[in-house]
Amino acid sequence: MSYKWLFLVLFTVVMGACSVPKDVAYLQGLESLTAEQKAMMNQNYESRICPDDQLSITVTASDPTVTTPFNPPVYSYAASGEQPVTASPSMFTYLVDADGYINFPVLGRLKVAGLSKQELSEMMQEKLKAYIDEPLVNIQITNFRITVLGEVNRPTIFTVKSDRISILDALGYAGDVTINANRKKVLLVRDKDGVKEFAHLDLTKADLLSSPYFYLQQNDVIYVEPNDAKKRNSRYSQAQSFNVSLFSAALSAISIITSMVITIVNLKKN
Repeated sequence: MSYKWLFLVLFTVVMGACSVPKDVAYLQGLESLTAEQKAMMNQNYESRICPDDQLSITVTASDPTVTTPFNPPVYSYAASGEQPVTASPSMFTYLVDADGYINFPVLGRLKVAGLSKQELSEMMQEKLKAYIDEPLVNIQITNFRITVLGEVNRPTIFTVKSDRISILDALGYAGDVTINANRKKVLLVRDKDGVKEFAHLDLTKADLLSSPYFYLQQNDVIYVEPNDAKKRNSRYSQAQSFNVSLFSAALSAISIITSMVITIVNLKKN
């Protein structure tokens, strides 16, 4: 009878080790979602221009010569700083100031913060029609960066080339989370109009897809917390290191005292 119980215990342990823990798999429960719940996950997302963004703005038209005043070149200078040696219009960027404005050639000071790239493009095209026939305006945010830290395989800061990036995309750039990650508690830090927003996301839940934080914005920071096992091991390691240091110090002190006692005794004998 005892062998049967032992076999049952071992079988249970092995099966538990082979099963996938519920806190590891992403987006659990997708198969049980209703059509209405899936419809709620279809988010229309557009990034919005913010203060401190750097915008690359290029104006084009059927006659390229008329767009020259609106596409100022960026000059590279020789070591002496006297003569410009090269110029590239594609390198020129406009910094959005703290009030949300840029200074654009001919058009002057423009309020751009809060607009999508498409909205800004349409607004500028309307203004440019006074100077150019059928103008086209292409806009890119050149400093759209995401930071991923914590329990990921490659903590990183990367620049986003497109306007649509999700938290799953960002974790993919960072090589996915490690086995020690707490997938139920991923912190997202967002700067919105100078105020910090904090959100905790659960990667294991299907409703992550309908979260307003599923799609990221420029300068978002993602921090993946360690799980409880990693925290415990870290505490134990620190405690063990402290105990070893304390023991070494005590042993050194005892050795010094013993040497002094032996020296004193020998001196008295002589």
